[in-house]
Amino acid sequence: MNYVFLMGLAALCFADSSGAQQRIYRCGNEYTNLVPTDPSRGCQLIDSGQPTVVPGTRPSAQAAQAPVAQRTPLSSASAAPALAAMRTSSAEQKARDADARLILTSELQKAQNRQTELLRDYNNGEPEKMGGEARNPQKYLDRVAEMKASLARNARDMDSIRRELARMPVPSAALATAGAPAAK
Repeated sequence: MNYVFLMGLAALCFADSSGAQQRIYRCGNEYTNLVPTDPSRGCQLIDSGQPTVVPGTRPSAQAAQAPVAQRTPLSSASAAPALAAMRTSSAEQKARDADARLILTSELQKAQNRQTELLRDYNNGEPEKMGGEARNPQKYLDRVAEMKASLARNARDMDSIRRELARMPVPSAALATAGAPAAK
């Protein structure tokens, strides 16, 4: 008898809850069952029933502690091996700087050669007409504009290489020869 009573009571509770759904409003990314009082929020009544809400995941204890450990300064005992592995010798660093300077110098030379070639082809804004450009003046104008843009881009490239070279440390061999008195 108790079993039948409990089943009837459960059926009655479920019937009441499904029939008496609350109104749900969507205000931007927020859902609420309270009647919105501020019309500037642009709340809209949702007719399709309950929205599906997926709870966010909680970070694990290990993941939560990792950022804190990264922000704290390393103790001198644990930092010494890591820093020693990252440091390079003075001679090795000078060799790297010399290699970088050599690469930049060669890139600057290539850019200068390219600029000379572009200027020769550009011919002060009047390059020679090619192919069908005599019959199609717009094609010629487009090519001239493209050549002018290439000249400007190459000039900017050369300027940036020069700035990079100026930022680099001066090689010690150049200092030694610059400071030495001139031989007579």
